[in-house]
Amino acid sequence: MAHQHNHTEGGGNRNRLLAAFIVTAVFMVAEVAGGILSGSLALLADAGHMLTDAAALLVALLAVQFAQRKPNARHTFGLLRLTTLAAFVNALALLVITVLIVWEAIRRFYQPQPVTGGLMLVIAVAGLLANLLSFWLLHRGSEEKNLNVRAAALHVLGDLLGSVGAIVAALIILFTGWTPIDPILSILVSALVLRSAWSLLKESFHELLEGSPSSINADKLKRDLTLSIAEVRNVHHVHVWQVGEKPVMTLHVQVIPPYDHDALLHRIHDYLHRNYQIDHATVQMEYQPCGGDDCDLGHSGHQHTHHHHH
Repeated sequence: MAHQHNHTEGGGNRNRLLAAFIVTAVFMVAEVAGGILSGSLALLADAGHMLTDAAALLVALLAVQFAQRKPNARHTFGLLRLTTLAAFVNALALLVITVLIVWEAIRRFYQPQPVTGGLMLVIAVAGLLANLLSFWLLHRGSEEKNLNVRAAALHVLGDLLGSVGAIVAALIILFTGWTPIDPILSILVSALVLRSAWSLLKESFHELLEGSPSSINADKLKRDLTLSIAEVRNVHHVHVWQVGEKPVMTLHVQVIPPYDHDALLHRIHDYLHRNYQIDHATVQMEYQPCGGDDCDLGHSGHQHTHHHHH
């Protein structure tokens, strides 16, 4: 395998994701078995984490598949939004698992369970190695800023810490026999899961609500465009949102009637591409100030309310 970057839009990503998925799924099963046999909740917490890892990887795999499908008349963006929805569902699943583990941990403080430290240690170390392997696989693919690959890598990172927690608990049980350390560390592992789930939930929810990408400030963009291009007097009706990883934008620009309409339009597109990395912008150029109701989405239509006589 020479160092070739096959940028057939996610081909390399797919193989890495698939490998990481297989590693994670196999070790998740091992951790569940180990957790049940040794009676360790920290292992089960880590396995729960690995389950969501495997789900995250599966989602990312599907996303890569969907991203390769061509847009059609019904889905003009292709199915890229599915990836965002998948990240969102994934984050919700993480939250549910966290609650279950914490609930069980609290129960175990009241009724301590016997834990086999030796078996627990072996499984935890194996889990750590599996995580290192899948993290390495994913991180070679992280130059593509893909929300799902990032989500998956985030999970695996949290999972690394989870395995470390299980190892620590196993060592303490082996040397001191103090079993409450097991539920204590399972709660810590859950806190890690919670943190990654929360940020993922926020990010994907924002995208589902057509929020503008965090890197783009619409007000600043309006000012910059007016200042940078002499013919542009006013920029309004600006909408920026994100589909998959691509920012998409529509805007109205009021301009001084140019000598060459297309050249000015080209300069505006070029400016957006250079300064904001927006490749897909729809620009409506106007010579008069915009006077219609349609200039302000969300505020139009309220003047029609008095027609409804009962």
